[in-house]
Amino acid sequence: MNTRVIGITHQNLPSGYQTRPATLGDLAATVATLNAAYEASIGAAPFNADTLTRDWTEPGFNLESDSRLVISPSGQVVGYYEVWDATEPVVRVMIWGQVHPDHRNRGLGTYLMSWVEERAAQALDRAPNGARVVLHAYVTSANPEARKLFENLGYRSIRQSWRMVTHLDRMPIEAQWPADIRVRTLRIGQDEADVLQVVREAFKDHWGFVETPFDHDLERWAHRINHDSEFDPSLWFLAMDGNQIAGVSLCRLNAFDDPEMGWVEILGVRRPWRRQGLALALLHHSFRELYARGKPAIGLGVDAQSLTGATRLYERAGMHPDPSHQFDLFEKELRPGYELSTQSIEG
Repeated sequence: MNTRVIGITHQNLPSGYQTRPATLGDLAATVATLNAAYEASIGAAPFNADTLTRDWTEPGFNLESDSRLVISPSGQVVGYYEVWDATEPVVRVMIWGQVHPDHRNRGLGTYLMSWVEERAAQALDRAPNGARVVLHAYVTSANPEARKLFENLGYRSIRQSWRMVTHLDRMPIEAQWPADIRVRTLRIGQDEADVLQVVREAFKDHWGFVETPFDHDLERWAHRINHDSEFDPSLWFLAMDGNQIAGVSLCRLNAFDDPEMGWVEILGVRRPWRRQGLALALLHHSFRELYARGKPAIGLGVDAQSLTGATRLYERAGMHPDPSHQFDLFEKELRPGYELSTQSIEG
């Protein structure tokens, strides 16, 4: 039997506001609201129709059941929240959304969260017997209203995620590769599945990692590549030891919210090749390539309490936290039980 630990009662919308699932026809209006919310908190507008279309059409996500809009009395989209519980096994339900800054403090966030928790409770029927199930939401540290909302609803901040950046004034130093390592770029149609396997293996030591079916991950991986207009295989760097991929640095020419900044989206090294300077070499190589393409500013995202000491690595590479882009991970337990996700590194 599934015990449901939901601590929020259903809330009604203020008079004149309406709600419904999002549709692809709402893309432009939703992008406008999301960007207004982010501009108010972090001074950036990271969303566009392409990125939201990619997210809304991702395998496993159903707009009808997994999204909610709030419409103002004038017909404007002023709130959006989504629930993601398609990843098997279902032990972590991700929630995310925003309320337009001009419509905050009217109960819209509380209403949307009541819908979120009712919808998230449905995931318990698909969770492994006896496993702990949680709700997770990332909230920018620069949005005190959202933080207060989550705290009032029984969520607690358990970790932080940082953006770390470097601003280069000259070509970075050449990478010092470990013996027998060479670097090459992604071969379209040949390497995608192997790269995904490396990322999965490297991120087993990432806090919160949950082993998922490879075929499901590959389907989502392919979707995100195929629907990314800025995907550039020449910026996906593979560190090769013979015919084995030892580590990867998967980069983008532009950060999602800053076209002036290059972006290291994924950096990972498999266990047998760690502690040899490979991660730092991949980082330096990525810096050089991005700098050569006109990006003296380069950033990445990192778990501030990384189990593998990633923040120390990035500091050695000359990076520092960007205080305008810091996020708290808020958690609420839906059901107690045994923990399936990585909490520490063993061995």
